[in-house]
Amino acid sequence: MILQIEEQILTAILEHGRREEPNEACGYLAARDGVIKRHIELTNIDAAPEHYSMDPAEQFAAIRQIREEGLQLAAVYHTHPESPARPSVEDIRLAHDSQIIYVIASLMAGVEPVRAFKIKDGEVTVVPLQVLAAHE
Repeated sequence: MILQIEEQILTAILEHGRREEPNEACGYLAARDGVIKRHIELTNIDAAPEHYSMDPAEQFAAIRQIREEGLQLAAVYHTHPESPARPSVEDIRLAHDSQIIYVIASLMAGVEPVRAFKIKDGEVTVVPLQVLAAHE
């Protein structure tokens, strides 16, 4: 399995993360035909630099919007303001959906900025990212 994502979506995730610093930013990624086409920013109601909780009302509205646009929920993303793009112990503990892809964006300099993972029963598997150039 490879996660295909448009370059401008990656840029938007990192920009969202920088706006929310020092706290983690979070949101959903929606796909059409297996390609991430849209990101939906959600509020980290914990407003914390080491973890996030999504606003349930925003989650429901986002899922409705994704369905109305004919897209599928493909991934959950969040940022790590001061650590690499890899699941933390808490990320692994709180990963309850083994079907979803977890995308983590690091805001640290000098590290791979965005990586994707599947997490099932505490086991972490890297999902390769294929970045697609923006279509003008």
